[in-house]
Amino acid sequence: MKRIVLIFLCSIGFSVNAQVKTLTLKDALTYALQNKADARKSKLQVENSEYQIQEIRSRALPQIAANGSLTYNPIIQTTVIDGAGFGQPGTTIQAAFGQKWTSGAGVSLSQTLFDQSVFTGLRAAKSTREFYQINDQLTEEQVIERVANNYYSVYVQRERLILLDSNYVNTTKVRDIVKGQFDNGLAKKIDLDRIVVKMSNIDTERQQIKNQIALQENALKFYMGMPIETVIEIPKEEFEVVPAALTEVPNTENRTEYLLLKKQEELLVYNKKAVEAGYYPTLSLVAGYNYIGQGPNMPWFAKPSDGVYWSDYSAIGLNLHVPIFTGFGTRAKVRQADVEIRSLQEDIKDTKLSLDLDYRNAMAQIENNLITIQNQKENMRLASEILSNTKNNYLQGLASLTDLLDAENASLEAQNNYTRAVLNYKIAEVALIKSKGELKTLIK
Repeated sequence: MKRIVLIFLCSIGFSVNAQVKTLTLKDALTYALQNKADARKSKLQVENSEYQIQEIRSRALPQIAANGSLTYNPIIQTTVIDGAGFGQPGTTIQAAFGQKWTSGAGVSLSQTLFDQSVFTGLRAAKSTREFYQINDQLTEEQVIERVANNYYSVYVQRERLILLDSNYVNTTKVRDIVKGQFDNGLAKKIDLDRIVVKMSNIDTERQQIKNQIALQENALKFYMGMPIETVIEIPKEEFEVVPAALTEVPNTENRTEYLLLKKQEELLVYNKKAVEAGYYPTLSLVAGYNYIGQGPNMPWFAKPSDGVYWSDYSAIGLNLHVPIFTGFGTRAKVRQADVEIRSLQEDIKDTKLSLDLDYRNAMAQIENNLITIQNQKENMRLASEILSNTKNNYLQGLASLTDLLDAENASLEAQNNYTRAVLNYKIAEVALIKSKGELKTLIK
């Protein structure tokens, strides 16, 4: 008994604490763009592109470094020299050069004066930023499309459950009538059993639909980045059918997918130019200033009286590198880069055809589904009239139970067909909006 009370109290607490959220399609899409990992990660890529650009620009700026060293030489290397230089012709002198301790510190500077690959990279920096910005827009459109389709699917499943609940209630009323007739000897037991079997089948289908609704809702919340435990409500107005505006054929070259590929092509062209920079010479300025201390003792904090002497030196120069022959390696890299460009150009042509196909298919689906919706709406009206007349005839003994059950099944099927037709229209509508490159209008 205590366990039952505890479970009851917990269930009450859960229902009180459950967060109920009413979601219009615009709300769902806005939430997804703010919370879904895909959308957030694409924005991080845009942010990261700025750091990549800074990395490229750093190659054109001065490179300054400080260095220091401390070396102890337990055994000093000796060099064999001719003694003539020391007034001892005909002899060989083995002399040691250097000190036991050597310490140095200095600053070096390097500045690129001419490097074609650096200049190409700087020109490509702007395209890199634009590439990630377009990619971010494409990711947002993919999130919008996914959420919109799942949003409508959830609504359809809920509508199917409402229809089944209504059908269950109506069948229960018929069962009560048949049971009353059976109790009065006016109906056969097989008639009552058939009604009971039908109610059991409807109840089983209801449970299956409930499970599908739970799975579909969880998928929607996942695509939105919403906590799974959130309870959502979808307004009925979001599922109304408004004939889509059929405009002129859109320019597929304005589609995000196409723009992204064109920007990728631009980056590959820059990559080819960067590889071709291997044919060009490079020139850089180098400079350094160093301070060195040497002696028999550790130089740090030592004085000349300790046998340690410090001195400074510096150098300024130019480094020129002129490639003459690289074993055809640069040529091979250039040709590989060119193949990548030509391969992407084929993808661009194919994508353009695919985008044109998407628009044509979406238009056909819109037109066909509008016709289907009208037909199914009329079928639904006729099935409802047939069911009402058959029910009256059955009560008056002018129709059989089989006729009544068939009429109920036909009415339910007509309503389900209408709901499916509306779903197909809504999905086609999303596809049409996408094919026109206007998915962002769903959140305005």
